[in-house]
Amino acid sequence: MILVRSLTFTLAYYLYSTVVALLMIPLFLAPRRWVTHVLTWYGAGTTILLRVICNIRVEVRGREHLPAGAVLIAAKHQCMFDIFGAFAFLPDACFVAKKELMVIPFLGWYAKKGGMIVVDREGHSAALKKLVVDARDRLKHARQLVIFAEGTRKAPGAEPDYKPGIAALYRDLNMPVTPMALNTGVHWPAHGVMRYPGTIVFEFLPPIPPGLKRGEFMREMETRIEAASNALVAEGI
Repeated sequence: MILVRSLTFTLAYYLYSTVVALLMIPLFLAPRRWVTHVLTWYGAGTTILLRVICNIRVEVRGREHLPAGAVLIAAKHQCMFDIFGAFAFLPDACFVAKKELMVIPFLGWYAKKGGMIVVDREGHSAALKKLVVDARDRLKHARQLVIFAEGTRKAPGAEPDYKPGIAALYRDLNMPVTPMALNTGVHWPAHGVMRYPGTIVFEFLPPIPPGLKRGEFMREMETRIEAASNALVAEGI
């Protein structure tokens, strides 16, 4: 039954995504904000498909830790639903994305139109400088800037590997960082078509105040995110 539901969801999801991508084409002539509005609806629609077809519900915890307006979020990353799902509950999300994704038709085009931040992971120090400049620009518009602190997807329970991009933003922007834990990979694995019933949880944690030294900040962030994410996975919900 789970396999049948998973295959049905996969078919429905890609059909839904194709229709939305085609309907969004006129938005290339519209203001940027229109694109993020539609992505919010797209995320909500994906959430509905998960619930109806796969019996997977989505829960958001710790909203009290998410300030209104501009915020810097350091997130765990386990599957692509971390992006689409978050659009549904962040009013004007801006994700940090790797350059390689920008060549994908529609996905890359709408990411650019939506003002997402593109990072060349081979660019080293120059890429970090550009990341900070772009982040300042997006936060001026009171957006929710989300960076996957490990830079790539990690299976639940995998050894963490946090990258320097979030440390550069924390230091140069001099603003709090709100960690976000999740358990998405339990129900939507990074590879394959299987979708397992239960509850996907996104959990915002208390903000880390500015001013910590780099090493102290990185340890605090990793400890909080890993502990909370592991706890969500262990809940088995």
